[in-house]
Amino acid sequence: MPDTDFPKLTITTCDSIEDIGQTQWEELAGRDNPFLRYEFFVALEASGCTTAETGWQPQHLIIRAGDDIVGVAPAYLKTHSMGEYVFDFAWAEAYQRHGLPYYPKLLIAIPFTPSRGPRLLIEPSLRAKLKTGDMPALLDALIADLNVHSWHLLFPDVKDQSLLHQSDELHRLGCQFHWHNYDYQNFDGFLDALTSRKRKAIRKERRQVADQGITFTRYHGRDISDQILSAFYVFYQATYLKRGQRPYLSKTFFEQIRERLPEHLTLVMAAHDGKLIAGALFMTGQDTLYGRYWGCLDEYNFLHFETCYYQGIELAIDKGLGRFDAGAQGEHKLIRGFEPVITHSWHGIAHPDFRDAIAKFTKEESGHVMAYSDEAMNALPFRQVEPER
Repeated sequence: MPDTDFPKLTITTCDSIEDIGQTQWEELAGRDNPFLRYEFFVALEASGCTTAETGWQPQHLIIRAGDDIVGVAPAYLKTHSMGEYVFDFAWAEAYQRHGLPYYPKLLIAIPFTPSRGPRLLIEPSLRAKLKTGDMPALLDALIADLNVHSWHLLFPDVKDQSLLHQSDELHRLGCQFHWHNYDYQNFDGFLDALTSRKRKAIRKERRQVADQGITFTRYHGRDISDQILSAFYVFYQATYLKRGQRPYLSKTFFEQIRERLPEHLTLVMAAHDGKLIAGALFMTGQDTLYGRYWGCLDEYNFLHFETCYYQGIELAIDKGLGRFDAGAQGEHKLIRGFEPVITHSWHGIAHPDFRDAIAKFTKEESGHVMAYSDEAMNALPFRQVEPER
């Protein structure tokens, strides 16, 4: 554990972000990352999106050294695996086949948000004293305390990964595609970096959207009217209903983040013959644009690519942002200039036999993910592949 001159660490939990308090949270989380903002979690809870009824019961972690709070983390008791984007359905099915419960589980993550970032919000003085294995041991102890069967920490940043690298066991890799801004002055500057064939293909896609008479308008923060937000929410709902699912987020949630986090919010709406037909919502961090939610009712040629990707690239360039994270999966992003990026998750499994089996699975899976990422790097459309930042 940490140095002997540092008090013993303990972790407790609370069932609402408001039990921690905004000042305490912001001292540890800051205000730069929209998905770590105190107001973001308040909106999720107040709108009914993260509750025991939805299978997302808040169980935020409070890390103490003696009596002092030195860390927090967003966490939930989950009774299903929906909305996580690190898929463990096969693990749950294996438990069920053996007559064992897989749920509830403890999830340390941002709900419905597959984006890399800090998860263990720990005072720098404590983080410097922690040794590899300290945090996994504390999280393992929570399994019994909370009467869960496992813990899962999703999409941590590099600093958090260094606290979790006790071994390669139960370390899982994934692959996303992010766009990087290599000091482009405008969209044409980005296109100039591509091979001639890919450059022409993207211009053709954008031209086809324009030739259909589709136009785009940006709305920011509190300038997003109730009428515009209502239209967007219809499109957002349609994305889920087409797959036979209910949307994770309520209209109230979007109304609340418009009021609570306006500086992070941009909504791009598409119109045809004066009628709104699609929309995509983006959130802005310190150096990253996040493309999060999108929807439409009717299909138009290349509308999805234009609304979600090309409009996002233009927005990132206009804001001078270094990276555009357009969400999980989607190798179709590759030919549009999005580069493969490795994501990480760590998993603590209580059952010894399943722990061994899952460790073997994650090791084999990681080899496949790395091979896939290498292959994707070789397929990038740039005339000369730039190094990733």
